[in-house]
Amino acid sequence: MTATKYDVLGIGNAIVDVIAMTDEEFLVREGLAKGSMTLIDEARAEALYSLMGPAIEASGGSAANTLAGLGSLGGKVAFIGKVKADALGAVFRHDITAIGVDFPTPGASDGVATARCFILVTPDGERTMSTYLGACQGLNAGDIDEEAVKAAKVTYLEGYLWDPPAAKEAFRKAAAIAHGAGRQVALSLSDSFCVDRYRAEFLELIRTGEVDILFANDSELKSLYETGDIETALAAVANDAKLAAVTLGADGCVVIERGERVYAPAAPVDGSIVDKTGAGDLFAAGFLYGHVNGFGLKRSAELGALAAAEVISHVGARPQVELKALAAENGLV
Repeated sequence: MTATKYDVLGIGNAIVDVIAMTDEEFLVREGLAKGSMTLIDEARAEALYSLMGPAIEASGGSAANTLAGLGSLGGKVAFIGKVKADALGAVFRHDITAIGVDFPTPGASDGVATARCFILVTPDGERTMSTYLGACQGLNAGDIDEEAVKAAKVTYLEGYLWDPPAAKEAFRKAAAIAHGAGRQVALSLSDSFCVDRYRAEFLELIRTGEVDILFANDSELKSLYETGDIETALAAVANDAKLAAVTLGADGCVVIERGERVYAPAAPVDGSIVDKTGAGDLFAAGFLYGHVNGFGLKRSAELGALAAAEVISHVGARPQVELKALAAENGLV
């Protein structure tokens, strides 16, 4: 087996988030489904940006956020994703490497711009996303670093990769390399609307064992099994998945492995919930850090809950404090 270099290698959409506060009326006026992620073209991206209020730009992308969380916990991590060699691409590269993530994928010299996700946050902290994938769509199987995948304990993939066809092939190639090297593959379902688009394919990945660890929130899991009842969905995933970690909002989370269920409560938020962007991403970061370090299901889930609570206490999808220190204060590392 190739020597371990990384705890987790993540593959996902390299995106710069543009975050603004808004109200319900704006969402209705612009025809945006609250809490969803919608893919948009460049023209719509420019139009939406012109209508938004004052915004904060911060590097994002689901898998990249998870890796940023892992890096903040002290994990050894790397990211594969595509940006253009433009201003936003430089922002993304700086931010992810500054937090300790290896990012060897070169920027594209031509083609469309670096991806942007316009995140509108309502007063209840819910986020509604409109994403222009841009250069992300250039990610393909040729970008997969075989040796890096072999050297990672877990290869972590985001469900959003299923939208660009070439990225889907990159996903499958990485999963095959990881399993060939005796490593694990993790998948985040990413978004209930994403699940609606690719339900059959996601179920196949889970049921055939192409995915070893599944991350989902309650809405995504109910969408996956086309039920309005979370208990029905949990029973179904217990039959299908090797290991599933499901977040339940204020009710905490449940981890299911070989029929065993382990529950963990939601961690208290310092202050109030400001922005739920990245909550699931950071839960995955905490859980994966615990998983690769042998912490056990409950402690890993508690670490995930703590990381999620930190990120929803402020605007932006990446931690603003060192998670390793925060975890130590709470007796989790």
